[in-house]
Amino acid sequence: MIGWRAAQYGNWIVDDAAITFAYARNLAEGLGPVAQPGVPAVEGFSNPTWTALLAIGRLLGLFDRGTLFGIPDYVLFPKALALLCCAGVLVACHVAASLVTRRPWLTTLAAGAALTAVPSFVVWCFSGLENSLFALVVTCLAVVAFRAVLLGRLLSPKVAVAAGLLAAAAALTRPDGAIYAFAYPLIVLVTLRRATITRGIRHLLLSSAAFAVPFGGYVLWRYLEFGRLVANTAVAKDQGVPEVQQLTRAGELVQYAGAPAVLVLMVTVGLAMSRSSWWRDGMIALLVVLGLALLAYAVINPDWMGQYRFATPVWALAAVTGSLAATEALRGTGARGRVVLSIALVVALLPSGVAFAAAGGKFRDTPTLPMCFIADRFGRVFNQYADILGVRQGSILEPDLGGSSLTSRLPIVDLAGLVDGKIADMYHDHDMAALREHVFEDVRPTFIHFRMYWGPATGLSTDPRLFADYEPIYTYPAPADFGGDFVRKDAVHSPEQLAALRAYAAETVPVVETHIYTWPRRTCGDTLEPGQTTVALP
Repeated sequence: MIGWRAAQYGNWIVDDAAITFAYARNLAEGLGPVAQPGVPAVEGFSNPTWTALLAIGRLLGLFDRGTLFGIPDYVLFPKALALLCCAGVLVACHVAASLVTRRPWLTTLAAGAALTAVPSFVVWCFSGLENSLFALVVTCLAVVAFRAVLLGRLLSPKVAVAAGLLAAAAALTRPDGAIYAFAYPLIVLVTLRRATITRGIRHLLLSSAAFAVPFGGYVLWRYLEFGRLVANTAVAKDQGVPEVQQLTRAGELVQYAGAPAVLVLMVTVGLAMSRSSWWRDGMIALLVVLGLALLAYAVINPDWMGQYRFATPVWALAAVTGSLAATEALRGTGARGRVVLSIALVVALLPSGVAFAAAGGKFRDTPTLPMCFIADRFGRVFNQYADILGVRQGSILEPDLGGSSLTSRLPIVDLAGLVDGKIADMYHDHDMAALREHVFEDVRPTFIHFRMYWGPATGLSTDPRLFADYEPIYTYPAPADFGGDFVRKDAVHSPEQLAALRAYAAETVPVVETHIYTWPRRTCGDTLEPGQTTVALP
């Protein structure tokens, strides 16, 4: 069901995922952690485990090599990995359910149906990003704790080490995953008894060590390699210390899922926990991990991409917890109570289903920034600009570099700062004057592109050096904010060259930009290689 739902979004890959694709390609080729060959090493990815999986796929010839079954492998491989991870989430649910019901398949089916219905889960799991792997790791952590509590094995070395390693895997899949290092300690503290205090402390230390060794080892490598304790992306996005009022952001997910559905989930969990202390302690373990997922969503900076990209673990954990709780609530209720509870579930979930269907359809028609648009618009188009001018040694300043990192033959200066340490520091310090000085006096890129937010926010659009040093190639018509494509005047050697640039841009750019809306689920051709100039239009 999840795969069927994901197929409705076609070949869409979000452009941010292609940044990871570029790093995976260069790591597999032995070029180091760089977005493009020859540029300085910067940790412009925040998902080491997912990057490693993609790099392994490339080494095995399954990713970034060509086509598989007639489908570009840069589409098929990450989506196949996502489907495997989603299957893993359901396997974890089945493993948990098999401990408490004679029909674990039915509980698993309910969880799968719930996840299928949530566009936020399906969209971001199959976006090319790490969300599916993140959901799998966090769900496995919750299920390990759930089973350990019910079986009386929480204070065992095996469970302590497994919880620590899974928390480390979560932290290395997404930066906010580090919060799950608190899962095992909190569950131990909640279930701790006076007679087990010494054992509890010993196993807490063991679990913490299991987390610290892999995660601390990676942080040490990061510092030695990049000179930072956090990923460059966190610096560029200016992720600061969370404030108390941010906790209210969890309410966004309640509104998205529907208040009636959330209320019924809470009632169902309450019924399950009231049956026996055995179930109550197990459910507490699940709720601790779910609570950490909600907290992580609330404190991380809001995301512009839509459909609650950072909430993926919340949906997975809520589906598993809800299906298990409903199983127990229905099992412990008489025939009349089962009818009442079943009707309540249907009535509560129906409005959410209708809203989810509308949200999914809207996203399908206008998904967030497709990779193929960026590969064409800022990779292949600017390659053609460079060919018209005969530019061999130049650079491009632009803010979207996923698809363009895979197709541009010129070094990209990242206006967003994700893969540029100096610009990331300027965003962190809120020093746009220094950014402009860096661009116009130090970098002096051959080409510049900005649009919408990026011109006014950085001041590039009003800096007199833009008009003094650059010729416009293509600018956006009113009423759009001023922006477009620009070339350094000293890179243009004749009026005929400038006219050829503008003619090509006038013919090609509007077509490329129109297709972001008319066919957003297309592919970008069989391969993505630096130097390509043919725009992959449908």
